[in-house]
Amino acid sequence: MTADTQDNAAPAAESTAPVRDLEIKDTQIIFNSVWSDLEKDYSVEELCFPKEIFWLNGAPGAGKGTHTRTAMRFRDFTEPPIVVSDLLKSPEARKRIDAGLLVGDREVTELVFRALLKPNYQSGAVVDGFPRTKVQVECLKMLYAKLNELRGKHLNTPLAHKFPKPHFHILVLFIEEEESVRRQIQRGEQAIAHNREVEASGVGKKEEVRKTDLDPEAARHRYRIFKEQTYDALQSLRDVFYYHYINTNDTIEKVSKRIVNELKYQSSLELEEATFDRISTIPLAISIIQHARQELVTRLDGYEQNEREIFARVVNLVRDKFMPIIIRHAISGRAIVNSEDEVFDHPLASAMLIDIFSERGFHATVDIQREDVPACVDRETFEIKTYTKRVVRVHISFAGSEIRRG
Repeated sequence: MTADTQDNAAPAAESTAPVRDLEIKDTQIIFNSVWSDLEKDYSVEELCFPKEIFWLNGAPGAGKGTHTRTAMRFRDFTEPPIVVSDLLKSPEARKRIDAGLLVGDREVTELVFRALLKPNYQSGAVVDGFPRTKVQVECLKMLYAKLNELRGKHLNTPLAHKFPKPHFHILVLFIEEEESVRRQIQRGEQAIAHNREVEASGVGKKEEVRKTDLDPEAARHRYRIFKEQTYDALQSLRDVFYYHYINTNDTIEKVSKRIVNELKYQSSLELEEATFDRISTIPLAISIIQHARQELVTRLDGYEQNEREIFARVVNLVRDKFMPIIIRHAISGRAIVNSEDEVFDHPLASAMLIDIFSERGFHATVDIQREDVPACVDRETFEIKTYTKRVVRVHISFAGSEIRRG
């Protein structure tokens, strides 16, 4: 069973925070396992991924094979693309399949990573068909973070040239459903005609005829699987990498020109190496988010174990003083609460309060303000004496309630 078959059979998970946390944790386990195996089999100098990688995905019939060559010509890549479906025919994958084992996200991810480590891909590569699932998407993000980590680690060392600034491009080719079905069926008819000529002449090589290229309903199902699973999974990559969305409902010449223009535009937006190295010491938001939940749990457990008394006071304050105000603002989803409670004399109290709200699904920020308040007048100098009052202002936001009208 391939990764696609396995994912197609899986039931859709509900979109909840615990499920999302579990997905991230499982993905980290998969990525760490793959990376650990790579470190066992490759030296530090050999863990060199291509400087530039185009991760190509597309709807069935969108012309991936044709337009892969467009991207390769644009970047002067001479090596053939890494095609995931071909990797699944490799001896390693066949061995698992023949043994009745699944070729799932972990195996596909490792096959792709190992292919990219071949020396002939150092200048650049096109990967056709990865990532295709949410797990693979997260593994791709983790690979990018890992490559940046290695670059920072070896910067200004003799190995610096082995770890260039990574350039990841997500290239998504898209067509409408009806056009996709038409092209798939046409491809099947052409493959059958070609194979007949090969049989008759004895010259040439037969082409693979996919079952989905013979049946319109099967072709339509294949398109919808891409739309609902792969295309949806790719959306989160928009915020991390250069994301090229190409409409291929046109002639090959016009689409090729469209791809080249898109790549030229994005190339003009890339940072120079020196600029990238200067700012790369600041972590990416994605690398912080990946571990945020785990670290939150660790901190909260630490409060309970090591600062139980003050932690209990902060929890009681939130429950008894803050929550009644927040509940009154349930429609707007936003509340500001001021507090002069002495619990905030403790240096950890503000951090505890933020973490408590975060664990409960709220977003909270704390602003500590100090105000000079008149106390009395000096009878001899007539000067006004003041004392400093500390006010802790907490901004809380959350998903507000919708009022039904009508």
